[in-house]
Amino acid sequence: MGKTGRTRVVCRTGDPINIEDIAIVNPNEARSIIVLPPEDEEADSRVIKTVLALTNNPDRPEKPYHIVSRIGRPENLGVARMVGRDELRLVAVDDLIARITAQTCRQSGLSVVYTDLLNFGGDEVYFDHEPRLVGLTFGEALVSYEACAVIGLRTREGRTLLNPPSETEVSVGDEIILIAEDDSTVRLSEGPAPEIDAGAIRETPPYEPAPERTLILGWNNRAPKIVSELDHYVRPGSEVTVVTSDVACPPSALGVLENQRLSYRAGDVTERHVLDGLSVAEYDHVVVLGDADGSDANAADAKTLVTLLHLREISERGGGRFSIVSEMLDVRNRELAEVTGADDFIVSDHLASLMMCQVSENRDLSTVFEGLISAEGSELYLRPATDYVKPGVPLNFYTVVEAARRRGETAVGYRLAEETAIPAASYGVYLNPEKSRLITFSGHDRLIVLAES
Repeated sequence: MGKTGRTRVVCRTGDPINIEDIAIVNPNEARSIIVLPPEDEEADSRVIKTVLALTNNPDRPEKPYHIVSRIGRPENLGVARMVGRDELRLVAVDDLIARITAQTCRQSGLSVVYTDLLNFGGDEVYFDHEPRLVGLTFGEALVSYEACAVIGLRTREGRTLLNPPSETEVSVGDEIILIAEDDSTVRLSEGPAPEIDAGAIRETPPYEPAPERTLILGWNNRAPKIVSELDHYVRPGSEVTVVTSDVACPPSALGVLENQRLSYRAGDVTERHVLDGLSVAEYDHVVVLGDADGSDANAADAKTLVTLLHLREISERGGGRFSIVSEMLDVRNRELAEVTGADDFIVSDHLASLMMCQVSENRDLSTVFEGLISAEGSELYLRPATDYVKPGVPLNFYTVVEAARRRGETAVGYRLAEETAIPAASYGVYLNPEKSRLITFSGHDRLIVLAES
């Protein structure tokens, strides 16, 4: 495990579905309880039985537990929630990864943004009850913090509003949802109102997207959800092609699509002649899926790596420029896979584990993350900075926030193009930058915004 900092790890042996064995670790005094599923086909049922053992223990306390767990198959979510009721917060792994993959394949760098939000090494999501903002609008709250990026409101009734209309008023009992480095840095700015360079703001007409072509190489139990999620984002007339040698992939498994036309081809995506016959350069996005249903994550990642290396060679030999997003099953293989030049890597188990840790710290974060990855409402987008502000002009982030507000969006950071290949610089992603610090954008830089579409 390596160093655990100020955390002392205590290990106990027993059966997690046995009430007497669970009592050994004294769950009644736990601030939160994380139920980890075993790595087998009965994982979901074992989670449900463990939650039952906790919630139905005759010696349990009157106060509710705070239980966090993960469910693999979406069809088991209803049963798990019925068993855990309000005491259980679930991470639906397949649903989570499918949605993030669908969003990320269309926007290079988005997986880095999600990872930065979820890990505990940088900025995280917090709630701030600030009476001094009562009566102000959400638009005014956006520029009330120097070192925090406001993203929404949680009303006194418990509703989570991400990127609400700018004129929404902050009421008594509401909490500000924001991104901050630490809870100790959550404080209002002091002094005069921030300076905004109105002359640097651009009023570029909204970008009208065109139909897109997506190529999915490989197959696993998340693929149907990825295709259906993509259908929420692309324009009518788009196409999606699935290429796999998996006989468990009948086209009917993908359901009815409204905006995309589906085609299916059989073939081994690790074979170069198969990829050469696909005219890969004619696609806008390529998604390479690992065999998440197999037992050997390293073997699955090795096959993914072979496919990625073929794609890199195709691109370098004049095969055009297409975005590539790949699913890696083991986080330790990501660094090795970076030599392939893929735009993004979705490390599925790693992201799911990070989200479980966040929700174990604060149960209310579950609704925030669910809102961010849902196709309904506002989601995270990376958009050209020059659509919002003039390039080559030094300006502060307050100006960027105002430029996004005028479009009904919330700016939370940016990505510098010249740093996208540098892991030490978080691949160029800067979440929650200091708003008064000057930044000069180039024509290839991106802003990270919360927007409806």
